[in-house]
Amino acid sequence: MGFSTPYHHILSYMFLAFIPIGMASSGLSSTFYSATCPKALSTIRTAVNTAVANENRMGASLLRLHFHDCFVNGCDGSILLDDTANFTGEKTAGTNADSVRGFEVIDDIKSRVESVCPGVVSCADILAVAARDSVVALGGPTWTVQLGRRDSTTASISDAETDIPSPGLDLEDLISAFSDKGFSAEEMVALSGSHTIGQSRCLVFRDRIYNDDNINSSFAESLKSNCPDTDGDDNLSALDDTSPVIFDNGYFKNLVDNKGLLHSDQALFNDGSTDSQVSSYASSATSFYKDFAAAMVKMGNISPLTGTKGQIRVNCRKIN
Repeated sequence: MGFSTPYHHILSYMFLAFIPIGMASSGLSSTFYSATCPKALSTIRTAVNTAVANENRMGASLLRLHFHDCFVNGCDGSILLDDTANFTGEKTAGTNADSVRGFEVIDDIKSRVESVCPGVVSCADILAVAARDSVVALGGPTWTVQLGRRDSTTASISDAETDIPSPGLDLEDLISAFSDKGFSAEEMVALSGSHTIGQSRCLVFRDRIYNDDNINSSFAESLKSNCPDTDGDDNLSALDDTSPVIFDNGYFKNLVDNKGLLHSDQALFNDGSTDSQVSSYASSATSFYKDFAAAMVKMGNISPLTGTKGQIRVNCRKIN
């Protein structure tokens, strides 16, 4: 059971004007469904709000689905595809297996959208809108989602293995991994702020709490009971334990205190080139929200399928 979030919509309206409405350079448009499915956005928002109210962690899970979709061959809904006789999908890749979740919620959203406008709204667009609505539901900023993506007809486990940044990366490798997708170091730091919500498995952060030296000792000790050195791989800890179900700038405050849960988190504040940006976000939630919203719009524009490319899946788990 999740915690209630009294901050539900408090901050979202403050940042509504960050992103201009209109046509994106990728050919996407914020008004893509205005005529063909005018109830699409409200239908998605209602379903997301219900899912996040039932389990606050689901907000982070839906946001992460969009990240992991876009970083592997673009924002094309490929992460949602189950394995077939012709390809092994992305769900079982090392970066996704036993980790990425929320597929049933996407199924529910797709079913609701299909009931109001069959065969119109893509699964890729549902992921993009659900990510935005999840952030808003947990008290974070909003942005205008560009729409018109179509769905892929294949997926690649090998691309998922190589394209999604590992939580064990150092700063130089993080900058390189995001640069490969067209992001600056500054945008990488902003997007990393998504770790202000969500949880991570002991398997992912065990090495950090037992072996890293750039970690607050009391913080490390507090995690070891839930993450012993030889057991408990699937035990969960919050990425931001100060406000785990509120989208705020607590993540960056934690980094300044050497309380980043993942090695790649603390790499952003470790006497390196991104220290000043982390400090700025730790001091100003407004600055973080603005940059995060802009970076999310940019991420949603990674190599979308448009026009006649791909398809509009009826079932997000399989091609038509």
